[in-house]
Parts: sequence; C-alpha cells; structure tokens
Amino acid sequence: MTKIWRETGFVENDPWVIETEEVKATESQKPLLSLDALIAKAEESNDVGLGVVIKPADDVTKLQPYLDRLEIVAVAFPAFNDGRAFSHASLLRERLGYTRELRAVGDVLIDQIPLMLRVGIDSFAVTNETALKRLAENRLPGIPHYYQPTVRRAEAGQAYSWRRLPAKSA
Repeated sequence: MTKIWRETGFVENDPWVIETEEVKATESQKPLLSLDALIAKAEESNDVGLGVVIKPADDVTKLQPYLDRLEIVAVAFPAFNDGRAFSHASLLRERLGYTRELRAVGDVLIDQIPLMLRVGIDSFAVTNETALKRLAENRLPGIPHYYQPTVRRAEAGQAYSWRRLPAKSA
C-alpha cells in the first residue's frame, strides 16, 4: 500500500496516479504521465495542472518549456542504490527554478528521506513498511553535518563544509 507523506504528515486523498497497463486513473484521479506522453499532451493542448514522472534515464531539461503548466513532478527511485533522481530534483529546483510539488516515487527508504528533503523533494510516495511505521511515529533520522550546500540552506556562518549544520526549522 502506498501512502503519501510530507513533513506535515500523511496526505489523505492524493489524486495523482502513475498509470500502468494494469492501473488507470479514475474520474476523481489525475495521471502522472511519462515524459514523452507529457510533451505530446502539452504540444497538442493548452492544459495546465499536469503531472509527470521522470525516470532515471530521462533528460529532465526537456521539461523546461512546460514547467509553468505542471502541478507536480515525480522523480523515480527504481532502486535504493540508483541516485539519479537526486540529480533530477536538484536540477529542477536550482537550475530550472521549479517551485511546485516535487515527489519521490519508487524505492523510498526512511534513511534517504532527509537527503531527499535537502535537494528539494517535498512529498514522498512510501510503500516500505519500516519507513511507513517510522514516519507515523515521527521518527525521521537526523543528519548532523553536511558537506555541500543544497536547496535547503545551512545555518548562516557555516563556511567550511565539515562545519555545516542543517538550518533550524522555523
């Protein structure tokens, strides 16, 4: 069972569905399209509020002309050891200026969520039972020091990489 989690907690009635041969979006749901399907739909219509799934081998820069029409971008983590979606998320946030929902889908593990948050991912499609249990208990692992800046800034004055601390939440 997949649950959607954000830093504010679990999300009820999320409308987004990754369509497959077996799963199709219903009338009350919205499809997360593949990159090619999104480009085709965007070229033939003026629809807004679209969603897309970016797979590891996709060229995320192809989204640039359509970013203002997207409501959500999902980056796929097909396996825990495939980190290309971290790069996709970073490119979307820092270089392409994408500001709407950015979701991690696939093999989302509890110990990777703090790192996903740092690159700008703000919602997570979680299926892993351990991750679901720990998130329900509000037991997100902490990382005391970071070696490089990302979308989430370090505290002011932390100039050396080995001294960077995560910025305190407001």
